[in-house]
Amino acid sequence: MTESCTDVEAQLVGEILHRVAADLSMITDRELTVNVHKTEHVTARPAGKGKIHISFRLGFEQPDGLKHGCLLIPLPDAISLACYLMMVPDDGVKAKRSVKDLDGTLKDAMLEVGNFIGGAADAALRESVGAIAKVRSEGCQGVRPDVRPALLYNEGDTLVVGRAKSKIHEFPEFEMLVMLPQLTGVE
Repeated sequence: MTESCTDVEAQLVGEILHRVAADLSMITDRELTVNVHKTEHVTARPAGKGKIHISFRLGFEQPDGLKHGCLLIPLPDAISLACYLMMVPDDGVKAKRSVKDLDGTLKDAMLEVGNFIGGAADAALRESVGAIAKVRSEGCQGVRPDVRPALLYNEGDTLVVGRAKSKIHEFPEFEMLVMLPQLTGVE
């Protein structure tokens, strides 16, 4: 089931994705753009289409408990961000984008990208709706094509999902998905 989000939820999705893009652009020294084209309530986790994705898991701590969400990015684009974080030159990044098995250094860089995503989501949430929750990175994991990411989530609960057309540096455009739990205090 899908239905429209509230204006506040749609604004929060946009602010989180734009803050993530701004922070990652700054630390990688490469432009990451996002253009949010859809926000909605869904009752089933969406899957990344057609290719392996990295799920950057997010924990939202509120007085009524810990809720979970994630940011889903196609593997080649997540690798690009991790490589740029390690200051790999453009030619090296192009070569790494087709890798399927990540070495330890790339995995560590991917976790660090996740930490920046968690920090950006926390800052955007606080600026948008106040200190209603603390957001932190809860790691990342690969997700097979067309498979829904693993989250601590009760099937049928409502998620706020945002979809954005995104682009890193000169690489092809891709779709980035953010999944947020419904947060107490966000109407």
